[in-house]
Amino acid sequence: MVFTFNVYQIRYMSPDFSKLTGFDWDAGNTTKNPKKHHISNEEAEEVFFRDPVVLDATRPDDAEPRWFVFGLSERGRVLRIVFTLRGARVRVISARPASRKERSDYEKIR
Repeated sequence: MVFTFNVYQIRYMSPDFSKLTGFDWDAGNTTKNPKKHHISNEEAEEVFFRDPVVLDATRPDDAEPRWFVFGLSERGRVLRIVFTLRGARVRVISARPASRKERSDYEKIR
């Protein structure tokens, strides 16, 4: 399915995250997300297992496919996470609270 989400034409995907074996966090993201965005790694990981909306975010110049995941954390916050898959593991590239527009779009397609 293709639709407009936050001004981008995006392809929706429906992955099976139950087959994941874990998450990879590089040293920079381990401390950046909690400090800059007040999101713990654990809160970011929750989103993948709570009925997320996953969108293809790959740009032509990206070396590997990238995805957006939008979802609700257990704290009730809608988060926007950019990630890639490395085998059966998720490598989080960035995690932050969703913007007002992203929250509105998320609620429309959820």
